Amino acid sequence: MVDVLAAPQQGKADSALRTLTGISIAHWVSHFHLLVLPMLFPFLKDRLGVGYVELGFALTTLAVVSGLTQAPTGYLVDHFGARRILLIGLTLGGFALILLGLHLSYASLIACAVLLGLANSVYHPADYAILTEHMDEARMGRAFSIHTFAGYLGGAVTPAIVAALVTVSGGVGALIASGAIGVLVALLLVAMSIPEAGAHKKKPGHESAPKQAVITPALITLTALFMLLSLSVAGINNFGVVALMSGYGASYSIANVALTAFLGASAAGVLAGGFLADHTERHGYVAAACFAANAAIVLLIALVTLPGWALTATMTAAGFLSGVIAPSRDMLVRNAAPAGAAGRAFGIVSTGFNLGGIVSPLLFGWIMDQSAPHWVFGASVIFMLATVVLSPFTERKRQAAA
Repeated sequence: MVDVLAAPQQGKADSALRTLTGISIAHWVSHFHLLVLPMLFPFLKDRLGVGYVELGFALTTLAVVSGLTQAPTGYLVDHFGARRILLIGLTLGGFALILLGLHLSYASLIACAVLLGLANSVYHPADYAILTEHMDEARMGRAFSIHTFAGYLGGAVTPAIVAALVTVSGGVGALIASGAIGVLVALLLVAMSIPEAGAHKKKPGHESAPKQAVITPALITLTALFMLLSLSVAGINNFGVVALMSGYGASYSIANVALTAFLGASAAGVLAGGFLADHTERHGYVAAACFAANAAIVLLIALVTLPGWALTATMTAAGFLSGVIAPSRDMLVRNAAPAGAAGRAFGIVSTGFNLGGIVSPLLFGWIMDQSAPHWVFGASVIFMLATVVLSPFTERKRQAAA
């Protein structure tokens, strides 16, 4: 009898593990594809005969398209199914890079950026809709943390992978191979039988379910929170090395070690944050506490010129705390999402990330142009303090709605 009862439970656990593995691989691809073009900028600049402004415009196009399409893609996920939308996104992103490799021109680069932006809008709504429906409730925070960690890992290994592809097959070959990865992962997910999510209007018993507003005050607040979270780390991620070198006298190697420590600790913090998110319901207060501590650490970096070992240690602590917040952040969105609307909810709030991605290069680039490198960290502190103020409000809204 025990074996009879245990078999369905084991099968359910195996299915959840398979689903989490497949969705995490897809998230790895999303971060990998986002960095392929920047890693190939030297090749593209030489072959296309354009400047970095024109190349940067391609990335801006990608960010704008992704930002504008996140919420509509969430609607598609909820109404047509997360699995099929995810497979379309993986394939679309893959073919975008393949087609650029086959027809290399500046017009093709912009078209590729548009298609990559559309593909990127798929991942958060589709991934989180599937995880929300198919992961064990008691391990939901850890599932979110593994998914996020996979994305961080995809970005971390992109430079090495693209460099190896360029060495073996040249820039064109690197584009085609990078695109093929997306198509192959789509086929892998089909072979793994990743389950469907969303499309509730087609399920028995849901035809007469009352419609609920998706754009709620809670989700609007969370969208603002996501934008602040993006802005609070974007300056450090993108301008931290040049700021440390020009404002603090750090050598190139020390500045890069410090940033690498920050990024690596962020990934470790994500995994730790998953366990924390599964053992608390006060996700908004967890976010506030982590960023209050982080603001104090980054303020120290902004105000004091630290020796190399101390700088690396403080950047490690700051990175870890910034990673811990991620699973609690995702749980806040899940708790605020109306029933059957996880795709739309994550699509809406992920727009905040895109808004931060559009604003941050301009803001922090302007700060560096003003010869104020200390304010790269100072502005980050301001955005972290803003998250401290806003995070408890997301908690109160969730509890009031419960």
